[in-house]
Amino acid sequence: MERQSQNLKTAPPLTLGRFHISEDYGFLLPNPLKELPDHYRPWMEIANRLPHLIGSHQLRAQVNEMPLLNCQFLTGYREQRLAHLVLTFITMGYVWQDGEAQPKEALVQAVNAVLLPSPDSLLQALQRLRISIQDITRALGQMHDYVDPDTFYSVIRIFFSGWKDNPAMPAGLLYEGVSKEPLNYSGASAAQSSVLHAFDEFLGVRHSKESADFLHRMRDYMPPSHRAFIEEIHSAPSLRDHILSSGNSQLLTAHNQCVEALAALRSYHLAMVTKYLITAAPKAKGRRTSHLPGPPQALEERGTGGTAVVRFLKSVRDKTLEAILHQSG
Repeated sequence: MERQSQNLKTAPPLTLGRFHISEDYGFLLPNPLKELPDHYRPWMEIANRLPHLIGSHQLRAQVNEMPLLNCQFLTGYREQRLAHLVLTFITMGYVWQDGEAQPKEALVQAVNAVLLPSPDSLLQALQRLRISIQDITRALGQMHDYVDPDTFYSVIRIFFSGWKDNPAMPAGLLYEGVSKEPLNYSGASAAQSSVLHAFDEFLGVRHSKESADFLHRMRDYMPPSHRAFIEEIHSAPSLRDHILSSGNSQLLTAHNQCVEALAALRSYHLAMVTKYLITAAPKAKGRRTSHLPGPPQALEERGTGGTAVVRFLKSVRDKTLEAILHQSG
């Protein structure tokens, strides 16, 4: 107990700037760049024409003619973020051009309130955190307004698929000039969301070994500064222990409301996966919607990150609920 008290007094306040995180936009980059320096014009020219090049099956030919450019001329975090985004989209389009046949602020306030400690500040921060989680759930719901399930499953989804845990590419992908052996990388996944990992660490959510192993592997796909932020929260004094030792029923209720909101977000995500994947799959079978690649049949019951998606999402939702606190005595 003495060591914990000492840590509370000496630990520096958590700040966002050193992790490239915005108070207003969280892990998103405010006013992101839209262009790279002229040296990288070949990348941008292909990226700006990506839908057309994929649809006309010309992307691979264009990429094969693209000069090899050195990343050393990228200056600063913002240029690196845009370059990463551009090259990722080009790579996914290149691999899946022909289908399978070819191969935020409330959280920081809460952490600092534990470090102070200040019951009133922590209570306000937890209340803000709950609202933020609920806002994320509402924002996720906008997908219903803008994305058709059949189009997502039959046309878009394949370009989020990676080459790890993917039966369509069991050997991985050979990166010529980089490695003599095929490399395996996961596709885009909600498990790569820095904000969800931060919520789990702060609220004391502990997942099953299988899920935790996958989630920790997904951290390798985050910007290093975001990964460092999550690790900083993990090493901070335990919110769970702090609330239980305080005996403050208001803090306990506010904490549990955050956990319930996070579980509700994961339940909503599960419902969306059911609509956009499980229900859409039978409709897409045997149907060719366009000249673009067909639906990713090798991943019919898997997420784009490679997991058995329904079982995984149910597990992380149920383990989230287990983080509910009960006042002893």
